[in-house]
Amino acid sequence: MRIGVPKELKNRETRVALTPAGAKALAAAGHEVVVERGAGAGAFLPDREYVDAGAIIGTARQAWDADLVLKVKEPEPQEFGLLRDQTLFTFLHLAANPELAHALVAAGTTAISYDTVQLDDGSLPLLIPMSVIAGRLSIVEGAHFLLSACGGRGVLLGGAPGVAGARVVVIGGGVAGASALAQAIALGADAVVADIGDARLVRLAATHAGRVRTVPSRPEVIAQEVARADLVIGAVLVPGAQAPKVVTRAMAEAMRPGSVLVDIAIDQGGCFEFSRPTSHDDPVFRVGDSLVYCVANMPGAVGATATAALTAATGPYVAALAAGVKQAIAADAALARGVNVAAGTVTHPAVRAALASR
Repeated sequence: MRIGVPKELKNRETRVALTPAGAKALAAAGHEVVVERGAGAGAFLPDREYVDAGAIIGTARQAWDADLVLKVKEPEPQEFGLLRDQTLFTFLHLAANPELAHALVAAGTTAISYDTVQLDDGSLPLLIPMSVIAGRLSIVEGAHFLLSACGGRGVLLGGAPGVAGARVVVIGGGVAGASALAQAIALGADAVVADIGDARLVRLAATHAGRVRTVPSRPEVIAQEVARADLVIGAVLVPGAQAPKVVTRAMAEAMRPGSVLVDIAIDQGGCFEFSRPTSHDDPVFRVGDSLVYCVANMPGAVGATATAALTAATGPYVAALAAGVKQAIAADAALARGVNVAAGTVTHPAVRAALASR
């Protein structure tokens, strides 16, 4: 099979969908691997390492002219014309991107999204490593924008002798939220976590005994906690669907001046009423007197780490798809759940419902 790896076009996206080690394994299995020139540069993986691994270095068009195309982020509009009846394996987030969904349908592409590959227990094996990274980064970025020089409240996350740490409210106790919570606690913040699941709150309370306060995720509770927060992390996920809006504009406007909100769910439309995608070059905007961070490719800030984590998870699925797409999907229920578009139609139920409601 011919496998293509285009260079990512999203703002400051430094990840790459295949490492030289992955290219070597595919080449050894008899596949032809075409990597766009410079695709791995952001993760400090130079072209020569891909050549040494048996890959071909080519143009964007040559990388897209493949039976199986591997990416990290969804195709940008300028790439829509390169889509055809091939298989695309990447993060798609189609519930928040109807234009891309229409382009994939029109091109006859079989589109498999990392974030909807789902095991029988409901876990998302290809999303987990990026959720962990995004959760940790949300605290790093939140702490940064709390600095006075960045327009924040001038509050140090971990406080100082005799001075309490910043109050951090994490909404959503899944993988990303739990990672953000652990990072906030490790840095000495006064941490609160909200979730709709009692069992999840019990588990988080036990994990961080005495170091976290747990509250139910109800509108009146969220409003109270957000009003008192220095930093709010939105980490609510419904696989394949648009994220529910859990923080309203009125809640944000009631926060103290210089407070910060970080929306990890922005790829799925965001879980704040006022969220809109931002970039690493222009990461924040103001709502009231608060700063809002909505970068849609947060792990791109740590391309070397994120590439290693992502490709370790995707590698076995890539190998199976390279051996035969139809057979791989038929043999693996988790991979079959990852199919969002096939044969000119949107096939994933949650994605289809989300697009129908727009």
